[in-house]
Amino acid sequence: MTFLEILSTAIGNTFRSRLRTALTVLAIFVGAFTLTLTNGLGVGIKSYIDSQVAGLGGEDLMSVAKASTLEATGFSTDEGPRKYDPEASFFTVGSGMQFEAITNDDLELLRQLDGVVSVEPVRVVAPDYVAHGDGEKYEILLSPAPSSIEVDLAAGRGVSGEGTVTLEGHDEPVGQIVMPVSYVEPLGFASAEDAVGAVLTVALSDPFGNQREVSAYVTGVMRQGLFGEAFVASSALREEMFAAQTRGLPAFVSNVFQSAVMELEPGSSAERKEAIKAELKEHGLAGITLEDQLGAIDAVITGLVWVLNGFAIIALIAAGFGIINTLLMSVQERTREIGLMKAMGMGAGRIFALFSAEAVFIGFLGSALGAVLGIVTGTVISDILADGILSDLDGLRVLAFDPVQVLLVTLLVMFLAFVAGTLPAAKAARQDPIDALRYE
Repeated sequence: MTFLEILSTAIGNTFRSRLRTALTVLAIFVGAFTLTLTNGLGVGIKSYIDSQVAGLGGEDLMSVAKASTLEATGFSTDEGPRKYDPEASFFTVGSGMQFEAITNDDLELLRQLDGVVSVEPVRVVAPDYVAHGDGEKYEILLSPAPSSIEVDLAAGRGVSGEGTVTLEGHDEPVGQIVMPVSYVEPLGFASAEDAVGAVLTVALSDPFGNQREVSAYVTGVMRQGLFGEAFVASSALREEMFAAQTRGLPAFVSNVFQSAVMELEPGSSAERKEAIKAELKEHGLAGITLEDQLGAIDAVITGLVWVLNGFAIIALIAAGFGIINTLLMSVQERTREIGLMKAMGMGAGRIFALFSAEAVFIGFLGSALGAVLGIVTGTVISDILADGILSDLDGLRVLAFDPVQVLLVTLLVMFLAFVAGTLPAAKAARQDPIDALRYE
């Protein structure tokens, strides 16, 4: 028998006992269906995270802070406690928590590093509220991201390079800001387009309790994304806010920075980023990329997917026993047929191949049905969620399917079916033709 003849015969034999085959296929279907959905979950969430990082231009950004500051935020090292430096500068956040600050000397050092395009310091700015005209006042959070970051805009544009705009009625140029879409309606705008070009009032309090107001020109409105609802201010506006917040304080307080953001050369390799981190370490600094910050999230997602995949594989192993049972019963029912095939000259290898092909075909039926229904179900669930509770997260597909992964799942199930079918296939191949022909 040729390969095609073995395959066509195996397919025909599979449907001899349709109920038994259907139950076995159903057991395989459960495992394949679960594997397809769990892999779709991993692909969907990871794709969204990757698109958010890429959309922000985050692949070529690196945040830099004093090593001790990053250690305090959870990115620790194994070097133990650091020696006291009486000349170190600090900044205070929250209820008295102190962190070592970046200085102008550190910024100059960063600008000298190979592969660094630009360096933008990050000030600690904590505005009291934002308002439009005489409308309601709302709390405001400023993003520590650099002003050049790319955001997903619903209307308008990002801040310009100079970061200010000259307006009638204002003695000084007004700093630029990008507003989250969630603030459009509360601040009294009819739409995102209506908000573009408006001037907002941002209030800040200095250490002596005096509240000062700063004007901010809205250049664009950004959609809600993975990185929260923080305003993105131009560096000029951020400096103006910081000056209002620290008015009356000595220069040694105002000439320090929480951290800095370096823009690396486009397409910088992972090796180059690690080399920059190593160079920073020599100067008591530490660099962290968005990939590093999202690494914990990615690890949790990967772990969850593997746990769910484990349950699916257990279901497939159970289905494998179903394949063994189905084919062992088939071998017993077709004992005389096997003896006849051997008597007519069919070798043990071809008989083994015939029954193995039946097992693989059963695995294919279960995996194909599981993959197809998994994709359909996942697509429906994603559509419902995207139009419902996740509608604010533009572009998020909780379940997305990579054709390569779907194919790998199908091949994995077929391989497991083949392994399960080897026992009954080997039993059929070892049948003695004379004893088989005498079997009642």
